[in-house]
This record gives sequence, C-alpha cells and structure tokens, in this order.
Amino acid sequence: MAAVWDLPVIFVIENNGYAEFTSQERHMKLTDIAERAASYGIPGVIVDGMDALAVREVAAAAVERAKRGEGPTLIEAKTYRFFDHQGIKGMRIPYRDPAEVEAWKSRDAIRLIEAIGVERGLVTAEEFERIWAEVEADIEDGIAFARTSPDPDPADILDDVYTA
Repeated sequence: MAAVWDLPVIFVIENNGYAEFTSQERHMKLTDIAERAASYGIPGVIVDGMDALAVREVAAAAVERAKRGEGPTLIEAKTYRFFDHQGIKGMRIPYRDPAEVEAWKSRDAIRLIEAIGVERGLVTAEEFERIWAEVEADIEDGIAFARTSPDPDPADILDDVYTA
C-alpha cells in the first residue's frame, strides 16, 4: 500500500547475511534483498552498512525523495553481527567460520567512523580514547548498580504490561 499511495516511508533492512543461524546463500537465491523492491514498484538501494557516512548519504536521499512525494524507498544495509544469537550461545554449534567473523570485525562501523573523524581532523585519537574510557566506566557503574540492587518484587510482574 505504501507504494500504491506513494507514502513517505523508508524501509531499512539491516542484512547481516544470516537468518538467525542460517547463511543467506543457504536459504535464498537472491544476493541482494533490495531487488525485491522492484516487485513493489519502488527503488531498492544497497549500501555498505558498515560505513555510517554512506548509510547517511543513502538515507538522506531517500528522505528527500519521500519529501518530494515520490513514495517509499527500500534500503538494504549490508552489515554483520559479530556475536552469536543468544539462544545458541554456549551450545558449541559452529555456523560461522571464525575467519569470516574476524574479517568483518576489521570493518567495524564504529572503528571506521573513528578513523574517518581522525583522518579529517574532526577529533583526535586521544579524544576517542577518553570517550571509550568514559563509556566503559559507565558500563561498569551500571553493572555494579545491577549487582547491588535488590531483586524485583514478584508482585510487580504485571505492572505496566496491560492497561485497563
């Protein structure tokens, strides 16, 4: 309906190459999910999801397209998830080659944007080190707070779950 009515919608698919534990090539003939957009009569755009600036550029173009009344856009951001799904953690079921994970880690989106910021003189490596130290301290504070907090009262289990 979004395409039929030219709605200003942007559909974003973060494609990490896996459906939970199954690689895309084992369950799908398409390499690029964005190809499916054509069947709805909307543009499908593929972007390197590890490159924050490229994602911003593609998203900005989709926003401008929507503002002009030209309807929806589907953006497929090719990215990667470094860690296993929670359900498989510790089950020792290998479904990804460790070399694949390491290759993608070399393209970590946060590290890439940091490198661009330093390269362009927008920030120094030392400033990033300070920011990371602050973030790690905040995380440690949160963990300490959680560990020293009392367990929740079981009587509160349905609070804010249902409304009358």
